[in-house]
Amino acid sequence: MDSTRQQKVARLIQRELAEVLQREGQGMVLQSMVTVTEVRITPDLSIARVFISVFPPEKRQAALQQVNDAKKDLRMKLAARVRNQLRVVPDLHFFIDDTLDQAERIDALLKS
Repeated sequence: MDSTRQQKVARLIQRELAEVLQREGQGMVLQSMVTVTEVRITPDLSIARVFISVFPPEKRQAALQQVNDAKKDLRMKLAARVRNQLRVVPDLHFFIDDTLDQAERIDALLKS
């Protein structure tokens, strides 16, 4: 169970990082639409696990690699946006969010 502070910081990071990826990240992630679906943050607010959804699905691993390569730049841009709300910007760890794929598989299994 996350604390209220963790939830607020996670929402802030999700909103701002999504905006950074949408506006400034087009050069970082080529030919893919990247959406920040969820952010989970550790209790000490030092690490943020960022779950991203990538369209088209075939380019997930390439997009994840590109986002990880641009992690330092993304963190700096995020820091510039949240400098008045957070003292220290957490380290970003990116993961592919595959919950939609799992839901589709379960749905297909139930239909068959």
